[in-house]
Amino acid sequence: MCNSNTTHNFTTISKIDQKPSISSQKSTQTHLFIDLLSLPQENPKQIHEKITASQIIQESREVFKLAFPIALTALTFYSRSILSMLFLGHLGDTELAAGSLAIAFANITGYSVLSGLALGMEPLCSQAFGAQRPKLLSLTLQRSVVFLLSCCLPITFLWVNISHILLYLHQDPNITRLAHTYLVFSLPDLITNSLFHPIRIYLRAQGITYPLTLASLAGTVLHLPLNYLLVSLLQLGVAGVAIASATSNVAALVALVFYVVHDKPTWTKPSLECLTGWMPLVRLAAPSCVSVCLEWWWYEIMILLCGLLVDPKATVASMGILIQTTAFLYVFPSSLSFAVSTRVGNELGANRPDKARLSATVSIFLAGLMGLSAMVFATTMRNSWAKMFTYDVRIIELTSTVLPILGLCELGNCPQTVGCGVVRGTARPTTAANVNLGAFYLVGMPVAVGLGFWIGLGFVGLWVGLLAAQVCCAGLMLYVVGTTNWDCQAMRAKVLTCTGCGGNPVLPDSNYVDKEPLICVMVTSSNADT
Repeated sequence: MCNSNTTHNFTTISKIDQKPSISSQKSTQTHLFIDLLSLPQENPKQIHEKITASQIIQESREVFKLAFPIALTALTFYSRSILSMLFLGHLGDTELAAGSLAIAFANITGYSVLSGLALGMEPLCSQAFGAQRPKLLSLTLQRSVVFLLSCCLPITFLWVNISHILLYLHQDPNITRLAHTYLVFSLPDLITNSLFHPIRIYLRAQGITYPLTLASLAGTVLHLPLNYLLVSLLQLGVAGVAIASATSNVAALVALVFYVVHDKPTWTKPSLECLTGWMPLVRLAAPSCVSVCLEWWWYEIMILLCGLLVDPKATVASMGILIQTTAFLYVFPSSLSFAVSTRVGNELGANRPDKARLSATVSIFLAGLMGLSAMVFATTMRNSWAKMFTYDVRIIELTSTVLPILGLCELGNCPQTVGCGVVRGTARPTTAANVNLGAFYLVGMPVAVGLGFWIGLGFVGLWVGLLAAQVCCAGLMLYVVGTTNWDCQAMRAKVLTCTGCGGNPVLPDSNYVDKEPLICVMVTSSNADT
């Protein structure tokens, strides 16, 4: 929010900062930052045109054009994880337990961390593309890849030593041994994810989504025969499932790398420049990672709490079914979230704050419809959904009791997920992290523990705690989006994408005032190649 008492202000004169078209790449861009004397200015009120029905329809089309292939991609990855679990179950109960434990450990310590860190580049890329800064777009991709690869080193050390950690936690030695095997053979997947996540965001920021869908489909098509070959024919067991998953991801990555290098004009060859200018990326990546991990880890904590309830076998199994259901339903709002983050970032980078506001408004309205649909689905399927997973009467009873609560959770989860995407598009991940911390751990966790254990509601109490967290999170996120000063965010985007001589973006504070203007002057020469 713009504030009239803040000491730092970043503004630009658009007539001086003319943006070259992406198609004309034969120029060198040098940006000079010139401090001017303090010029007191009024903080004008935002004046927005009334949103028309035609604008809503057009923006809905733009959002769905991005969100639909993103959802297809997510569903293919979801189906791949289901296939892996089926092959683990075919090996036996011990292998299934070990694989589930290893996957949970990998999610907590590896995949959630890499996914969250990669989201730090999302506002940089989307705003750079909107501002027609192709060099910054490509540099951000390269810096993100190097950054994630460096983060793989401590994660690798942790995975290699999982046996000591699990044995210290008094886990079954046989399950621990198999879980260690799964993670060791999954180590190449860390490198794959370190490239795949940044490339996916790099393409999505440019509105390119179908190559991602085709690449994920190619990996999924290979996944089934690879599992059959490695697990059923070669009998490699848990290691075979891990190798098949890693190989499928490599196949998808190769297809994406080929597309990026050969088919897009925004790509520039890597240079030593990608080893500098990390600070804005790190400042965005750290809170993005915290925000993602706080939400991911909540569900893992819920599983641990289920183990402390009466009849832990049934409650843990029911929680597993419900989390799989939540993961399936989450595909749709998360896809919309990524789409609106791209749209908002593009429009702010192009200095069109009204269109960014329109995209945010339309997307949150669509998210509300998604939440309503998810609630109806969970309520109507309550008596039959669990029977698709098990024949155990107790597990079916627990699942059918909680499914309506899950539906209410989705009524809040969908708007808050999309609202988080809007906030990411404005390069304010710290705000999203603070909202998740407050909602899930300062509200949801005490309510879940209090109702589940002190009041004695048990399994239902844990889910009421999640409902409280989602309602709180949705309310806070909608407040943040509703009070956003879009003109202010457009100015921040201009400063963020107005790179210095080394191609390093400047990350302005989210609070600033109209007192100490900063002009970004771009000098262009036509005899060099960017």
